[in-house]
Amino acid sequence: MICRKIILILSFLVFHGCADYKSPQKQGKKYYSSSGFVLIYEDNLYKEKIISKKINNESLSVIHDVLKVNTLIKIINPENSKVIETKISKKGNFPKIFNMVVSKQISSALELDINNPYVEIIEIKKNKTFIAKEGSIFEEEKNVADKAPVDEVKMDDITLDKVEDTKKVKENKNFVLIISDFYYEDSAFNLKKELENKINTNKMSVKKINNNKYRLLVGPFENFNALKTTYISLNNLGFEGLNIYKE
Repeated sequence: MICRKIILILSFLVFHGCADYKSPQKQGKKYYSSSGFVLIYEDNLYKEKIISKKINNESLSVIHDVLKVNTLIKIINPENSKVIETKISKKGNFPKIFNMVVSKQISSALELDINNPYVEIIEIKKNKTFIAKEGSIFEEEKNVADKAPVDEVKMDDITLDKVEDTKKVKENKNFVLIISDFYYEDSAFNLKKELENKINTNKMSVKKINNNKYRLLVGPFENFNALKTTYISLNNLGFEGLNIYKE
């Protein structure tokens, strides 16, 4: 099947999977990081078997399909720079178009746009004192997953620390779907041509990252609903865990 051939090609040519992993040391543990949309928990989602686990909407609870229970994570709303640090409550299944299931408490604290609940997720190295709270962070802090070493975990009250409106820069809300990175430019263009025929889109392009890295992406899309059909089509072809970025 063509789909299997595509996946085999990817296994040799792709630099890394579509869910991005970063490692502070070459031989050290790889820390998870990803960008995309989250599903805000409702009891009916569990009753209708759309998700496999229940969580408490009044707590900082999350469900992930890859990370282990109690894994420490940072969830960032790049629209307003709000951040929450918490831990994975449960490991479960949910539609692949979402990166995570979050409680209403998290959605409220991050002030997520319910129509475009886009976040960045970063796994955090264990610390002596891990405090789950919501605050504000600067742009350069968004990709930092490591803190000073520590031992125990505790939860603190959520405090709202807003960035002054005068300092905010209005962000472009267009979204881009990252399919994969390639060593050879020809490989990226060959897959682009194959996928364009299969999912009937003219939004695919290849972006040169450097001399040895070429990125195949789809977009831009104005909102979550606009990219949903393309995401599902790619998912059906065997592409899972696709990252979604803001332009």
